[in-house]
Amino acid sequence: MIRRTFGPLLQHERLLMITVSTVLVMMGQGVISPVLPLFAEKFHTGAAAIGLTLTSFGLARLVLNIPMGIAADRYGRRLLLITGPVIGAIGMVGSGLAGSLPELIAWRFIAGAGSAIYATGTQVFLADISTPDTRARYLGTNQGALLLGVSFGPAIGGFLAEAYGLAAPFVIVGLCSLVAGGYAYFRLPETRHLGETSPTPPRANEPAPRRAWLQLLLSRDFALAGIVNGAIFMSRSGGRQTILPLLGAASLGLSTSALGTAFALTALLNMLFVVPASLIADRLGRKWSIVPSGVLVGLTMLWFAGIETYGVFLAASAVLGIMMALSGPAPTAYAVDITPPGLRGLGMGMFRSTGDVGFIIGPPLFGFIADQSSFAWAMSANAAVMIVASLLFLFARETRGRRAVAPASVEAR
Repeated sequence: MIRRTFGPLLQHERLLMITVSTVLVMMGQGVISPVLPLFAEKFHTGAAAIGLTLTSFGLARLVLNIPMGIAADRYGRRLLLITGPVIGAIGMVGSGLAGSLPELIAWRFIAGAGSAIYATGTQVFLADISTPDTRARYLGTNQGALLLGVSFGPAIGGFLAEAYGLAAPFVIVGLCSLVAGGYAYFRLPETRHLGETSPTPPRANEPAPRRAWLQLLLSRDFALAGIVNGAIFMSRSGGRQTILPLLGAASLGLSTSALGTAFALTALLNMLFVVPASLIADRLGRKWSIVPSGVLVGLTMLWFAGIETYGVFLAASAVLGIMMALSGPAPTAYAVDITPPGLRGLGMGMFRSTGDVGFIIGPPLFGFIADQSSFAWAMSANAAVMIVASLLFLFARETRGRRAVAPASVEAR
C-alpha cells in the first residue's frame, strides 16, 4: 500500500530529499531579511553597512565556488553535500550570537562558505542524475526549494525574533542545516562517475579536454547566461533581501512578522510555479523562460518603487514570486547544457560565481543608492539591471526545443 501510494516519490527519493535538504540549508540565507531593521537599530548603522552582512555571505560563495567545483570533480559530490551544511550551521549559530557588526559580517562569511559548498555539490549531483530532457525539472525543483528556503526563512526569522529575540532564528536554522548534512551522510550515494561521460558522441574537431574549460569560459553563450545569473542574484540579495525589508519598515511601518508574511507569500508562489517553469524550459527551450520572466521581474521591481499600502505590497510580492519562479530553473539548466563532459563541477562553480558577483554587488550598490536618494530609486535601479540583462539573453543560442543547437556545437566567441 505504501509503495503504491508513494511510488512516484520513492522512485525519485534522491531528488525529493535533496529538495528538502536545500530548503533547510537555504533558510539560513533568508532568515536575516526581516531582522535587518533590528540589526540596523542595534548596531546604529545605515542601509549600506547592513548590506555588507549579505555581501560577506556572497563573498564566501564567490571565493569557494570554483575550488569546490574542482573538488566535486576530483573527490566526489558527497564530500560537499556533507561538509557544507555542517559549516553553514556553525556560521548560523555564530551570526545569532554576534555582538557587533564586524562579528556578524564574519559569521555570515562562514555561513556563506557552507552555502557555497552545499549548493555546488547539489547542482552537480542533480546534473548527474538527470537527463537533458528532464534537467530543468530536476534543477528547477531544487531551485524552487532554494527560493522557498530563502523566502520562507524570513517568515521564521520574523516570528521567532519577535517572540524569542534575535538569536533564536539563527540557532533553529543552524540545527536544521545539521539535519541536512546528516541525511547526506547516511543516504546519498556518490554520482561522480555519472558526470564523466557525454550523452552525445564527441566530434572529430572537439577541443582537447584540458582546454574545454577555457572554451566554455570564453563562449558568448556562457557570458550571456552569466550576466542573467548575476542580475538574478543581484536582485535577490540587493533588491528583495536588503531594500524591500528596509522599504517596508521605513516607508510603510511594517513589523518583522508582516514582512515575513509577505516573503512567505513569495515563497509559496515560487513553489507552485516552479513545475510549469521547468516544463517550459525543457519542452520549449531555455530562452522562453529566461527572457520574458526576467523582464517581468524588472517591471515588478518598478511596481514596488511606488507602493504606499501593505495590501499592494502583498500583491507585488505575489507577482514577484511567480515571475522569479518562472526565471529560476532555466539559467542553471542552460549552463549544464553547454558544459563539457567531465567538467560539471568546475562548470557549475564558474557559473555560480557569476551569480555571486551579483550577490556581492547588489546590497552595497542598492543600499548606497537608497542612502543617497530613496528606496524607490534603489528599486528602480534594480529593475533596470534585470530588464537589460534579460533582453541581452536574446542573443544567446537555444540548447533545447525546436530551435536548439546541440551543446557540443557551442563555440567560443
